[in-house]
This record gives sequence, C-alpha cells and structure tokens, in this order.
Amino acid sequence: MFDDGRELYDLGREESDPDSIREAWANLERADELLGKLEFRRMLGGAHDQDSALLSINAGAGGVDSQDWAEMLLRMYQRWGERHGFGVSVLDIQEGEQAGIRGADLSIEGEYAYGWLRSEIGVHRLVRISPFDSQARRQTSFASVMVLPDLGESDDLDIEVNPADLRIDKYRASGAGGQHVNKTESAVRLTHAPTGIVVACQLERSQHKNMATAMRMLKARLWEVEQQKREKEITALEGDKKSIEWGSQIRSYVIHPYQQVNDHRTELKQSNVSAVLDGELDSFMEAFLLMQG
Repeated sequence: MFDDGRELYDLGREESDPDSIREAWANLERADELLGKLEFRRMLGGAHDQDSALLSINAGAGGVDSQDWAEMLLRMYQRWGERHGFGVSVLDIQEGEQAGIRGADLSIEGEYAYGWLRSEIGVHRLVRISPFDSQARRQTSFASVMVLPDLGESDDLDIEVNPADLRIDKYRASGAGGQHVNKTESAVRLTHAPTGIVVACQLERSQHKNMATAMRMLKARLWEVEQQKREKEITALEGDKKSIEWGSQIRSYVIHPYQQVNDHRTELKQSNVSAVLDGELDSFMEAFLLMQG
C-alpha cells in the first residue's frame, strides 16, 4: 500500500495532476493507519489483553487527602473508559468518613480494556495544596491501582470455588452520603476463607445479579493467586505491588508548585494535568506498552 501510494504521488507530480496527488495522500494515510493498528495489536498481544477489565482503587498514605485523591482517580478512569466507548460500572465503593473514598471496584467492559489498563497498575502520587488544611499547606497523597482481566464465566478456567469456603454477607447498597439505593439487602460481599480475599458488588438492584458479578470478581482474584504460584515472582500482570507510600509511585501528578504529570517508568511528562485527570491517558499507556515491547 505504501509503494502504491508513493508511485501514485510521483506520477501525480510528474503530470501535475492534483487529483492523483490527493488520492496518493489518502492511500498513504490509510497505510499509516493500518500500520498503527498492527503495532497496537503487537503491543496488546498478551493472553488476556483483549478481555474486559476489573479495576480496583485503594487510598493509601495521606488520610482524607488520599481518600479524595482516590475519588479523583475513580473519575479519571471513568472518563477514560467513556472516551473509548467502554461500558463503565462501579461495582463497589467504600465512602471516606470525611471526604472521598477509601476504595472502589470498577468494571470496564470492552475489547482490549485490560490490555490498555494493565499499564496503570501501581501507586499514583498527587502533590497539591490540600483543600482540607486550614493553613493551605502542600500535601502529598497516594492511592494504588490494581487491574485484572475480567475472565467472565468462561468454562476454560481451571478455577473452582468450593461453596463451603465462602462467607456470604448480604447488605443494603448505599450511595454517596450514606443514602440507600435500595431498601432490600441486594448488595453482596464474598469472603474466601482459604485466601482471605474479599470482594463485594452493589451495582444491581437484584441480589442474584450482584452475586454473579461478585463471583466473577472472586474468580479473577483467585486466577491472579494461581499466576503468582506458578511464576513465583511478581509478574507483568500484577505490576509492582509496593506499599502505597513515598518512593513507590509509578506516576506523579503535581498541581502545586507547578503543573506536571510525570510517569517514572517511561519518563513521559505532560503539563496539562487537568486533561489527564479528565481521562486523557492514552499517551501514557502507549508509552508504557511500547517500552514493554
């Protein structure tokens, strides 16, 4: 396609034919787009890259500021998913006592959602003037992001959950400010006794649907445990599970004293922090995926 476009362009120039030149440019642009798609598929060639994703956010060191930061990250990934046309659902959320959230679980449904989002695994650091400090001091906050492939209910998975190993808690789903979304106990929390894994879902009004989603979340977590056992080391899937504190971040978002988002793995920097927090993350994700090869 590149050769055809170049030949047509040369011919158009020789004959001073603007229509041929325009057609040649169109061919070259299509070829460039095709190459971009092929490169994208090469970057996202992992076993589960084409799957949907389950994304978890947890506030770390920094108190109420970190809980507020976790909520900002929640919105950032929601906006990113919406920009890509993915289905985004909040499966579970733990509200902070004063502001923000202690944690949240998201489902991001769409082709290659996991392949994109695995680049976000790690600790994210925010530096700003704290809106919660009466003396307006600068505050550093941390939150961690974990991403797993949504393995659905595939029969191919060699993951069995013994009902006897599960503790099932049912409770009322609550929204922001503690307001009840449903008067019935539709929310479900599962605790897997052998591993201590806890998952919860309060997305649907139907307890049955929440139970099915919670089982999907649990199987994804158990699949992760199995990967760890097989590989016996930190894998590319999990990323670096460091403590959520100073020196462990993969990316810093600085709002004060200057404006910059800095990815510490790829060294990519951007000054438009607001755009990044509004979901414009593709350049960071692409840089990481290219670095991974």
